[in-house]
Amino acid sequence: MKITPQPGIMDIALYQGGQSKVDGVSNVVKLSSNENPFGPSDKAKEAFARTVHNLHRYPSTDHASLRAAIGEVHGVDPERVICGVGSDEIIAFLCQAYAGPGDEVIYTQHGFSMYKISTLAAGATPVVVPEVNRVVSVDEILKGCTDRTRLVFIANPANPTGTMIDLPELTRLAENLPEQCLLVVDGAYAEYVGGDYDGAASLVEARDNVVMTRTFSKIYGLGGLRVGWGYGPAEVIGVLNRLRGPFNLGESQLATAEAAVRDTEYVEECRVENARMREWLTNALIERGVPCDPSHTNFVLAQFDSEEEASDCDLALKAEGLIVRKVGGYKLPNFLRITVGDEASCRRVATTIRKFKEGDV
Repeated sequence: MKITPQPGIMDIALYQGGQSKVDGVSNVVKLSSNENPFGPSDKAKEAFARTVHNLHRYPSTDHASLRAAIGEVHGVDPERVICGVGSDEIIAFLCQAYAGPGDEVIYTQHGFSMYKISTLAAGATPVVVPEVNRVVSVDEILKGCTDRTRLVFIANPANPTGTMIDLPELTRLAENLPEQCLLVVDGAYAEYVGGDYDGAASLVEARDNVVMTRTFSKIYGLGGLRVGWGYGPAEVIGVLNRLRGPFNLGESQLATAEAAVRDTEYVEECRVENARMREWLTNALIERGVPCDPSHTNFVLAQFDSEEEASDCDLALKAEGLIVRKVGGYKLPNFLRITVGDEASCRRVATTIRKFKEGDV
């Protein structure tokens, strides 16, 4: 055909979401997409239900109410917040705005696949740099930078590893990037860290070359609505808003996300329970001879002796109705990423893996 797509488009592999069904098995537990097992808060559900009366109305184009709520809860300037269809859309805007043919975009060895997809969609060149023991390395990123580097993407905490680097390392990275380069800190799992970690918001405040992205899909339990946001320098957010469709988020998304972000008590309950079961599951797997890196997210990365053993264990879990995530596509063929579910799910996972290691399944 003479009708052809732009260069780079056909190099994009179709994104594979977490599996949700197993043929021949009913009552499955999905632990493949890092979803909050408790779903959204009651306040978020109530807000969603109320929007049914306004489905015939166009939503606001400036997202002012949601941005104000984000500003109040997270202590950021709402004028420098942009809302999108998941944080994925913010990532795509950044690539579209700041990278193109001849430019390079850096992400790390086990980094989230959307960084590469959005880079290729913009016609830019993705550059992969090594991690060190499945942890982002600032030194490796800086070694990978050239005068063509326009964006650096890191997730902190990272997906699918669950590891993270501290604020001094993030700061060192931002301070030493080429002057034409933006650092994008993907904070999809930031709420699970606890303590005083702000997902790099303070770094955005201190510098003009850092953007933070966040999502409502994880701890807020709104993966089905697709809402995310970004925070950055006023000039950068102004550029991104020129790319954003005026009605990219509907009234149901906006109202539900606002109720969710304001329900800080529920978020803290989810964080505490996740931390409790994450620690329990990590220790249970280690006791069964399955090492796990320290995770700061709502999943653990379980290490097996070989790719074959990981695949066999995945099949054993599926036979019990437990769906986890193989991560060979992230260059981790002998690992399984396991979402931290509720207590019953975590105990089922640990029991099945124990039986698998003992040869009983």
